[in-house]
Amino acid sequence: MTMSDVVVEAVGLGKRYRIGERERYRALRDTLTDTLYAPAQRLRGLFRPSAKSAAPEPDTMFWALRDISVEVRRGEVVGVIGRNGAGKSTFLKILARITKPTEGMVRVRGRVASLLEIGTGFHAELTGRENVYLNGAILGMRKAEIERKFDEIVAFAEVERFLDTPVKRYSSGMYMRLAFAVAAHLEPEILLVDEVLAVGDAAFQKKCLGKMGDVAKEGRTILFVSHNMTAVQSLCGRAVWLDGGRVVQQGDAGIIVTEYLQTAAESCLEQVWPDRDTAPGNESVKVHSARVVGLDGAPIETLDTRTSFALEFAYWNLKAGARLNLSVSLYNHEGNCVFTTATVNEPRWHGKEFPAGLYRSVCQVPGGFLNDGSYRAKLLVVHDLTHLLYHHEDIVVFEVHDSTEGRGKWYGQWPGVVRPELEWATEQIQPAADGE
Repeated sequence: MTMSDVVVEAVGLGKRYRIGERERYRALRDTLTDTLYAPAQRLRGLFRPSAKSAAPEPDTMFWALRDISVEVRRGEVVGVIGRNGAGKSTFLKILARITKPTEGMVRVRGRVASLLEIGTGFHAELTGRENVYLNGAILGMRKAEIERKFDEIVAFAEVERFLDTPVKRYSSGMYMRLAFAVAAHLEPEILLVDEVLAVGDAAFQKKCLGKMGDVAKEGRTILFVSHNMTAVQSLCGRAVWLDGGRVVQQGDAGIIVTEYLQTAAESCLEQVWPDRDTAPGNESVKVHSARVVGLDGAPIETLDTRTSFALEFAYWNLKAGARLNLSVSLYNHEGNCVFTTATVNEPRWHGKEFPAGLYRSVCQVPGGFLNDGSYRAKLLVVHDLTHLLYHHEDIVVFEVHDSTEGRGKWYGQWPGVVRPELEWATEQIQPAADGE
């Protein structure tokens, strides 16, 4: 491998934040102002006594990344995986020049397009058409290049009717489709994609993954952050596993994903956040607890394929009048979604306005349904069935053990994602003829 093949190089990369302090991103005007006033500020500094700033207290500092060293070659598709808070998004923001590293060095060789959150780089007051040209110009493309791809972008995003409407009036789905279409179609040499596809519907996610596969076949470089391990394994040749801001392992995507899922499968039957101020969530909803319990609500230690159990979630609704729905997706050790269930059939509160307060929602899972193996649940809190308020990966993780009952004389691995105990009936429909 020659140095010319390496298009992304990070050496000893670290990023430190002060807890409670919001980072101020610099605009172009900030840079120009600092440049104009820098000579005067240096001159004043010669005649002003230097004040030694107090060193920050250790407990107020937080390292989002530490000692990250990664190389990505031209044409590679690299998945970046890890739990929530592992540093994945921070890593991509440094590569996209959105934020600066605290220590270390990063080199990116080539034109970069990033899709790190919905509508990255869009101006709310401009129309969809104007934002396509604006994003193309930011990527350094000529007008002729943008026009050549324009119809393809609009067709992919499915926003033809609203192309000349300001994007501030777009739904989150329309915003998302146009943002991805621009990032993927304007021929960047390096494409950075964060877990933004989680907010799209299944058809849109499939469409985006197909487009990223096409981009990869064209020899362009992709860094893809996702909790969808099936997508990482099918799309990526290599993977980088982050945990606690550090690289745990990097290499073949299949091997890394398998080891990550095995580690993530360590049982976590209960998580409790008693303090509402520090509990996970946002200004709309905070999670108080998540538990795997028996049907009577009592703690449960072991589950087998015949055990009935419940998934219990307690949460604070912070905005009176919200119409909340909970959705839970259960994934097996291979990262495949076993099922998704939601509170759409919950009789008491579905479709009604929630006063502010603490709530508990319980979902029962019957015995004789899941196959043996490890499982992890993802919780989504949604407003009015359309607007995602909060999602939490791996909120509970548990193991379902094999049951000695109901197997007959079959002792091998029972195939299938689920293992339902379905009723069977057998009857003789015709006796054998004489002599047979």
